[in-house]
Amino acid sequence: MGAKPIEGRMTAAGDGEVVVFLIGMRINRFAAVRSWWPVARAMGPMLAELARDGGSGLLGYKALLGGVREAYVVQYWESKEKLLAYAVAPERSHHPAWAAFNRRLREGKGEVGFWHETYVVPAGSHESIYMNMPEYGLGRATGVVPVARRGNRAADRLRVS
Repeated sequence: MGAKPIEGRMTAAGDGEVVVFLIGMRINRFAAVRSWWPVARAMGPMLAELARDGGSGLLGYKALLGGVREAYVVQYWESKEKLLAYAVAPERSHHPAWAAFNRRLREGKGEVGFWHETYVVPAGSHESIYMNMPEYGLGRATGVVPVARRGNRAADRLRVS
C-alpha cells in the first residue's frame, strides 16, 4: 500500500546545497532486447551499492517511468564532488557498467538511448511543499519538517525578501 501520508503541510528538512541528478534511458527499438535490457538492469545494482554506503553522498532517489519507452531516476546528492567521484571510481559498479554500455553503443544502431542531467542547486535556491503526502522527493531524501518552521510562503523558504 505504500508509506502513510503525513497530515498537513511539510517541507524538506534539508536547506543546504543539493545536487539533483537525472538519468534515464529510452528504448528506440523494442526488438533489440540485447541492447536495452543490460542498460535497464544496470541501474538497480548501482543504486543498491550507493544505498549500502552511507558515505557515498547519495541522499535518496526515485525511479520513474516516462511511458512505455522511457525509464529514469531522479537522484539527490549531497555534493557534486561525491557524485563525480562515484562516476569514475574503478572499484564501483558504475565504471564497468558505463564501459559495457559504450561497447554496446558502438556495436548497435541506436537501439537504446541514454541521457543524464546534473543540477547543482545552492542553499537558498530550492524549496518544497508536501501536503498530506508521505515523505517524497527531496523530503524523503532529507526528511521533512512542518512548513511553518521554514516559512509559510515559497518566497520565505527560498530566502527571498
